[in-house]
Amino acid sequence: MVLTRGSTDVALPGGAKRTNERRLRRSYEAGHHPKLLVLVDEGPDCDKAVYYAARRAARIGAIVTLLRVIDTDYGEIGWLTITDLMRSEAQELLAKYVQRVQDVAILSPETLVREGDPAQQILNVIQDDEDIAILVLAAGSTEIGPSALVSSLARTAGTYPIPIVIVPTHLSERELDGLS
Repeated sequence: MVLTRGSTDVALPGGAKRTNERRLRRSYEAGHHPKLLVLVDEGPDCDKAVYYAARRAARIGAIVTLLRVIDTDYGEIGWLTITDLMRSEAQELLAKYVQRVQDVAILSPETLVREGDPAQQILNVIQDDEDIAILVLAAGSTEIGPSALVSSLARTAGTYPIPIVIVPTHLSERELDGLS
């Protein structure tokens, strides 16, 4: 039985909107476990988000779910070989962060690979899994500010059905231990 509570129009990058029934989270009900969803990428800042999520998950008895979204919009050159290569690279990246979670918190995380617009895919994963309780992202550490995705999500965070944690990358692991 899917419990719903109202509906929401979610604004996505590019002005698109998606209307969703908001599903009540079941993370802490019997037979369920809270999940921390972490968006992973090749950036050096991602490690901080994975570290924080692993520590927090260990503390609250949650599951870490690592999500890699690959953009398959190649325009005129949508070759199957490129997609296969990107999927392979996504699996390698996820394996790296699976090991990191295991090293930090002795947990076995879930992994997901999705294709398409990252903001849309994040929302799809959240909507499809009622146990996801928190979205964890890394804040960019560049002088130009956060990534386009983090900026976009910050503008639309109020429409998400779960809290979003943006991990500052200047914090040390010791500082993150105190916060997680």
